[in-house]
Amino acid sequence: MMNKEKLIQIETLCVHYKIEFSFVEELQHKGLLQVVVLEERPYLHQDYLADFEKMIRLHYDLNLNTEGIDIVFNLLKKEIELREEVKALKNKLRLYEQK
Repeated sequence: MMNKEKLIQIETLCVHYKIEFSFVEELQHKGLLQVVVLEERPYLHQDYLADFEKMIRLHYDLNLNTEGIDIVFNLLKKEIELREEVKALKNKLRLYEQK
């Protein structure tokens, strides 16, 4: 079972960020946000809070819909993968240069 201490109730987040619950539902429906339901109440794990805050800013500050948010997050994920690949290739190159 998930540690409930690290869960934040979605209702609390909606009040804090002044957002509609329907936005959270839409993010969840698109697979952009993983919501945990305990005792019939939806929660967000605190590890996903930073991403959730980014999604809120993208939607409310830049007027991106969930499809746009999905594209941005896919691009960010791809960027991280490419950075890791470049780092691994640089490490291999250093190995060959040392020989």
